[in-house]
This record gives sequence, structure tokens and C-alpha cells, in this order.
Amino acid sequence: MPIENMKSSAHFSPISEANATISMLQNHSLTGAVQQEIERLINVGELGPGDKLTEAALAERLGVSRGPVREAFRVLEEAGLVQLEKNRGVFVRQVPLDEALEIFDLRAMIEAHVGATLANNASEQQLQHLKKLVVQMEQAVKVVDETTYYRLNIEFHEAMVFCTGNKKLISMYRKLTQELSLFRRRNFSDHSLLVTSVDEHRDILDAIESRNAAQASEALQGHVLKSRERTIQNYEKYASRTTS
Repeated sequence: MPIENMKSSAHFSPISEANATISMLQNHSLTGAVQQEIERLINVGELGPGDKLTEAALAERLGVSRGPVREAFRVLEEAGLVQLEKNRGVFVRQVPLDEALEIFDLRAMIEAHVGATLANNASEQQLQHLKKLVVQMEQAVKVVDETTYYRLNIEFHEAMVFCTGNKKLISMYRKLTQELSLFRRRNFSDHSLLVTSVDEHRDILDAIESRNAAQASEALQGHVLKSRERTIQNYEKYASRTTS
């Protein structure tokens, strides 16, 4: 090989490798952004269970190529939010009621642990953040803003789990609760349910602030199990509407 060609190869190879790495990172970041937006659309109800997701349509809507959308679908399938059906396409997953109730049982155990942990270890800064969220939830109830309340409710529970500092627990919790998005949203379908829910969240916060681990554990476990019962009632209500 001529010397000048060797120099050229030696000069451009690292740049080519760097460009490839940058391209990979950019694509990974873009995939994450697309994934988060699809998750948001599912969580707010704009994309409902059984809805078909089309690569081309989502790519155009989000202003990206189809590659990141395709990769986001794979991640969301692993998270249990979408379902890939051979020769049919990608659909928002419909979680059966019995599976949802099993997830609520797991949540009750997890959050009981979270409540006790926070009562023992939460910092004042963490408590102030949780208090701020509860105040915002109370304001959302006053103006009957179900969408904002639902978002704050998710944020409150995730914040508590995050405060434990257990990364594995956070990851497990998020995967479980993502699959419950439809059922949890229905539990805030009227004002009386919002009032009941926010009162329970205030009790949870009071128990944690009192540094009473047993009381905090019981308050969180009870809240999740009550949500489970509301889920059964709402499921029966919606089922009767579709058959009438």
C-alpha cells in the first residue's frame, strides 16, 4: 500500500469509528425519546388497549425515521405495554383483569415495604417533595382535573419508590405499573373517586411524616388494595356498558 494511502487510512479510521459511535448514541437517545412519547400517549389514554400502532404514522407524527420507532416497539413489548402479532402488526396490549389483579397484589407488597422504608429513612427534602405533590393533587381535585391528577398520582408513587434508593425495585415497580395504566386511569373516572384517592394519599404522607413504619406500611398496602377493589368495580361497570 502506498504510504500516502496508509496515512489516509490511519487518519480517517478513528474519525469513522467516532462518527459511527456518535450515530449509535444519537439513535439510542432518539429511540428513548420515541419510547417515552408512546408511553405517554398510552398513559393519558390517547392510545388505548387494542389500538394498532403504525411505524409510518408514528414516525411522521414524531418527526423521526421509522428505525427509532421500530426499536421503541421492541422496548415497549419487553415492558409489557405493546404486543407484536405476526402478520398483523403492533398493538397496545390489553391486560386481562385477572392479570391486573395479580399486579395489584404485588404492588401492595412492594408499597408496604416502601412505606416502612420511607418512614424510617426519608430525608426532609424527600418529604417536602412528596408533600408538594399531594398539595398539587388536592388542587387538581378541586378543579376536577382528572388528567393532571392521574399524572400526579403516578409521580407520587414513583417518587416514593425512588426515595428507597433501590434501583432494582424502581425498575420492577415501573414495569408492573405500566401494565396497569388503563385500570388505574379508570379509577379516577368521577369526582368522588378523586376525593377518596387524595384523602388516602394525605393519610399515607401523614403516616410517613410521623415516622411510624408500621402505620405507613399499612396505609400504603391498604391504599393499593382499595385501588384493587375499585378496579374490579370499574371493570364490571365498563363491561356492562359495552354489553348494554
